Amino acid sequence: MSGRFITFEGGEGSGKSTQARLLADDLRAGGHTVVLTREPGGTPGAEAIRALLVTGAAERWTGWSEACLVNAARADHVAHVIRPALDRGDWVICDRFVDSTRAYQGAGKGIADDDLCRLHAMACGDLWPDLTLVLQVSPRQGLARAGARGDQERRFEGHEAAFHDRIAAFFAELPAREPDRCHGLDADQPIKALASVIRTLVST
Repeated sequence: MSGRFITFEGGEGSGKSTQARLLADDLRAGGHTVVLTREPGGTPGAEAIRALLVTGAAERWTGWSEACLVNAARADHVAHVIRPALDRGDWVICDRFVDSTRAYQGAGKGIADDDLCRLHAMACGDLWPDLTLVLQVSPRQGLARAGARGDQERRFEGHEAAFHDRIAAFFAELPAREPDRCHGLDADQPIKALASVIRTLVST
């Protein structure tokens, strides 16, 4: 059976990483080979770029600086991890992908969506997920969850509230704009209940 490319999207503290891991575990239990990965990251070079993006002062980079860094990391990730896995017939589950760039650097920082999509096409051969699961939670609740984790990757959390509101609005609208690929899910529910809903959306 051929693999599929599934991405999880959402704002800070929406539970993407947890749900991506649970789905990967479930698919593996069903006999599938699964590559679980994340962005920015997924390769040594991309992880080095991640460190530049998620640490330091909020004003460290402009929107275009971030977009170029993210796409440099993604180009390496796609070339060395995602495409080879899909070519083998593996399933790939990724915590964030191009829609996060559209949300954070696009809606959040004002770069036109068409420009970001063109940049993605050039950097990554216009690779898009087969299925995108958009986890939706209020920015205030999500930031509170993220803050409770206590990790060091908090640069984006330091942006103003209006920035996170714009990101949430983008993710709220995305499933209706691109319904063939994207499904919106209420992330304010028990972890196991949400995982069960997600599993019904993933046909094997």
